Amino acid sequence: MSAVAAVRVGMRVAAMAAALLLALPLHGLWRLFRLPSPWPRFLLGTIGRFAGARRIVAGTPLRRDAFFVANHQSWLDILVLAGATGTAFIAKRELAKVPLIGWLCALNHTVFVARGDRMAIGTQVADIKATLDAGWSVAIFPEGTTEGGAALLPFKAPLLSALDPAPPRVRVQPVWIDYAAAADAVSWVGDEHGLANVRKILSRQGTFAVTLHMLEPFDPAAVGNRKAIAAEARARIEAAMTA
Repeated sequence: MSAVAAVRVGMRVAAMAAALLLALPLHGLWRLFRLPSPWPRFLLGTIGRFAGARRIVAGTPLRRDAFFVANHQSWLDILVLAGATGTAFIAKRELAKVPLIGWLCALNHTVFVARGDRMAIGTQVADIKATLDAGWSVAIFPEGTTEGGAALLPFKAPLLSALDPAPPRVRVQPVWIDYAAAADAVSWVGDEHGLANVRKILSRQGTFAVTLHMLEPFDPAAVGNRKAIAAEARARIEAAMTA
């Protein structure tokens, strides 16, 4: 990494730290008075902007009773989608152990799951339903991983069991997260280490556009079981990508 790139990374990290120091006491104040806190959403969206992501929202996000199903390309996906909607997320349990990042995720009511642990699926589905019942919207990346660029992988359906049957009033909104020309530059590639990907993005010059295409919501109960819900959401995202 060049000296200029290293300075750029340092400045962005310093700006993120400043946003954290601003948001945390304000979040604590809101919690003290038992008010719904806007500060986790502010913080995650602001960190995304400092990372260089210039968020554009196409379409109308559901404001409540939403289960967002999105494609997955980068750790930035969480920042831009949370900044636009305030949604909680379903994320792999390993993320909870990452210093600061895990804590920030928990602050935003992230539901941590153990991928590949079939014995834990029932408990994880119950946690997701409890989050929805508490009034939070929830977002999931059912690809489970990324392949680099804008490729759309098969959707994994087990955690969509939280919608089979769906809690009352909950609708599924597919989301196409579109990095356009920056897709190859921001996506994880192969076995790239997470920290290497962070450095790669933060060292980039300037900003890049990322468009959240908020597609038409649908009633999961009208579609069928978890596999049918996964297939319907994927088909809508794929159709938007190829239109």
